[in-house]
Formats: sequence, structure tokens, C-alpha cells
Amino acid sequence: MDNSSGVGVLDKAALVLSALEAGPATLANLVASTGLARPTAHRLAVALEHHRLVSRDLHGRFVLGPRLGELATAAGEDRLLAAAGPVLARLREATGESTQLFRRQGDQRICVAGAERPSGLRDTIPVGATVTMLAGSAAQVLLAWEEPERMHRGLQGARFTATMLAAVRRRGWAQSVGEREPGVASVSAPIRSSSGRVVAAVSVSGPIERLTRQPGRVHAPAVLAAAEHLTGVLRSAEDG
Repeated sequence: MDNSSGVGVLDKAALVLSALEAGPATLANLVASTGLARPTAHRLAVALEHHRLVSRDLHGRFVLGPRLGELATAAGEDRLLAAAGPVLARLREATGESTQLFRRQGDQRICVAGAERPSGLRDTIPVGATVTMLAGSAAQVLLAWEEPERMHRGLQGARFTATMLAAVRRRGWAQSVGEREPGVASVSAPIRSSSGRVVAAVSVSGPIERLTRQPGRVHAPAVLAAAEHLTGVLRSAEDG
């Protein structure tokens, strides 16, 4: 069967990715399994690495990169967003506060779904709004499990520290008090893909007067339950 698409460089890149499906490979392994010339195999692998489609393990071997998992997750996003509405509404009813779902996009995070508290003082983040990755509990969650180098870059200028992110990883949720905006507190928990990668954060936010200066003590269990439910939805979409 002819697997040629007629676009030679793409066909060769696909050969490299297919070869890595079997596991870590040295450059010599790639040459042997793809039949490509050594300079070509090296050039393609390094170019794919630049786009995070290929990465390196601790031994310097080529492996499939994190971008592939992110793309797979995005393919299941419609199902995640469809499920998010009712889950965020239930979380709003359970906590009495506004709720949001955030995804990271470069150096920002985007509110992709939400359920606002219907009345009274509340934290309003419209769906589609772009919010900083330098402050807030959702930013902490989206950064805490990143690769070390990317985490280090994300901490530059942030209002939270590496020590705070270590605490987030340890307990499984994050809280912030007046970090993103004066007078506002929030609690967030991670949503994970089937590979375990954190791909989104579910949050509860509102005035410090109601959430207190330790909002996690009050709302972390409900936020964690919502995040676990949405993680199950996303994994089902990816596996299905």
C-alpha cells in the first residue's frame, strides 16, 4: 500500500513519529527503522523537537513529545466542554460562588466555560476572557505539573513561588487570596488527560469575605470532586 501523501517532508516526518511509537530511539535506531539518510533523520527529529512533537529522555534518546498529548486532548475538548456546563452549575450550587473552567494558551489562560453566582457580590470572568498565568489558583494548577524548564519560565514574574507549587502538587489543589485581584479568593483543581497531563483547571472564585483567607478549607473537596468528574469525562472521550 502506498503511504505517500505527495508531500515528501511530511511523509518523512510521519515516518519518524511512527518509529517513535515503539519507544525511545537513538538516531541510529531512527535511521534503521525509517530508512532515511542519517542527516535527514536528524534534521527532522530536531525540527519536530522544536515543535514539541518529539522530545528526549534522560539518556538523550528521541521520544514522542508532549505536544501530541495536548493535541489529543484538544480533540476531546468538545465533549469536555459539553460536560463542563452542568458540572460547573452543580459546583456553583454547592459552593454558592462563581465557577470557571480554564485552559492554558501560551502565556495566558482562557476561561472556556463558567457558571456565575446569580446575584450579590461575585467574581465575574466571562467565557472567552484571557487571564494572566502569573497569578491566581488556576494559574498555579496549570503550571504546577509542567516540565521543570517550562515551570521555571512560568515562575518569572509570578506572584506565587516554586515552594507554593510544590504544596499544590502535594495536596492536589491550589488556593489564592488577593493574588489575581484585590479582595478576590479562589480554589482550583486539575483536570487530567488519560496520560495524566494537566490540561485544564476547574475553579471557584468569589470575595474574600465569603471564601475567607483559607478558601481551600471550605471549598477544596467540592472543587476536587468536580475536577475528578471532568477528568473522567475527558479520559472517556480520549479512550473512546
